[in-house]
Amino acid sequence: MASNLINFIVPGLGNSGPEHWQTWFEQSGGSFQRINQREWDAPDREDWVSNIQQAVAGHDPATVILIGHSLGCTAIAHWANAYKVPVRGALLVAPSDIETPQYDFPATGFAPIPLSPLPFPSIVVASTNDPWVTINRAKLFADAWGSRFVNIGEAGHINVASGYTTWSDGLELLRSL
Repeated sequence: MASNLINFIVPGLGNSGPEHWQTWFEQSGGSFQRINQREWDAPDREDWVSNIQQAVAGHDPATVILIGHSLGCTAIAHWANAYKVPVRGALLVAPSDIETPQYDFPATGFAPIPLSPLPFPSIVVASTNDPWVTINRAKLFADAWGSRFVNIGEAGHINVASGYTTWSDGLELLRSL
């Protein structure tokens, strides 16, 4: 990572624990900073989007990269739709499809998922057997957002439960931004 970049980590529901690849990214020596949310288990879109904006506002957008996982990807899409800040880029991993019935946790205001092009380069990484988004829906999101789409095969939700603790391929994708 270039030393002048700030990489903001945007976890999903429940935050990313100590074994999660997002935490590994944070500890990798680059300039990573987690955007913390007031409520991780009953998220509110306005709060999450406001926290992203507050973090990004203190930096030159050309030096900002956003790294979202799951619901964090949707939060980034809502933030981009609201603020249209041309940051350097975003890595969007396993974007959850909150519009499906299985997504029954109390998340306020995240649906519908924005389908406007993002005002910055982005990569959507998805899996063929993610229980929270079909590969076709993930591809639809990538196409709508103008993102490069990367299908990494059978990788579950690309989280600790599916074996994604250290993730060097993810860091390589991030570097490509």
